[in-house]
Amino acid sequence: MNLDGATCLVTGANRGIGRAIAVELAKRPVRLLAGVRSLDSWAELDVAGQRVRDVRAVRLDLSSRAAIDACFAQLGRELDQVDVLVNNAGAMTGGLLEEQAMEEIEAMVQVNLLAAIQLTQRVLPGMLARGRGTIVNNASISGYAYFPSASTYAASKAGVVAFTESLQRELRGTGVRTLQLVTPGVESDMLDATTALYSRHLDTSGWETLPAAEWARRAVEAIEQDRRVLGPGGRSALAKLASRGPAQLLDAIAARSFSRTPRR
Repeated sequence: MNLDGATCLVTGANRGIGRAIAVELAKRPVRLLAGVRSLDSWAELDVAGQRVRDVRAVRLDLSSRAAIDACFAQLGRELDQVDVLVNNAGAMTGGLLEEQAMEEIEAMVQVNLLAAIQLTQRVLPGMLARGRGTIVNNASISGYAYFPSASTYAASKAGVVAFTESLQRELRGTGVRTLQLVTPGVESDMLDATTALYSRHLDTSGWETLPAAEWARRAVEAIEQDRRVLGPGGRSALAKLASRGPAQLLDAIAARSFSRTPRR
């Protein structure tokens, strides 16, 4: 996709992967809408010398359907102008299922899956009318490789995979595309929190990590190249490949790394 003059909306743009993608997009001649839950959390991007045409933070509270509808009402027709939607915002919880708080599970599914569906449904008519657009969904390697301690998070991301793949086939011939980001361990506050939570029962010492700026560069290039899937590379790529084969391989990996008895 040629991003010259495109309007790009990135959710969760105040930190981590979302901010890195916003920074990378700002190197292109785009109009950038940075979606944040609270405008007070937004720190202006340093765009001096960059090609970006405009950067503006917009309030996108994804915590409930009512909250999203209220934000939509504030944005009005701007949503109809979105050419690239990056459904990046995410939440996580984990650990033994019986110990997870249902409120946290519900909040995670809302942000990771339901909000992505609702945002996509809202911007899609404008894209279809123009015959041009890209929906980018952060699916995560957890959407493929299902490990203990990640049951509910993996379920939410597997939903994103199914949603993205089904929508891609639904949109064939319309000029609107989908891009699935099979995100590996990207260095961020969320990865730190994930590691701390999962390591209680799971050996995370072998996890590979990638700088957020590097993943953002690959993601934006994948948009420009009209890619359908951006894979993770490294060991995560092997886990993704293994997930499409016999379950015994992932069973064996999980058996070596997981313990129901807390590791610490």
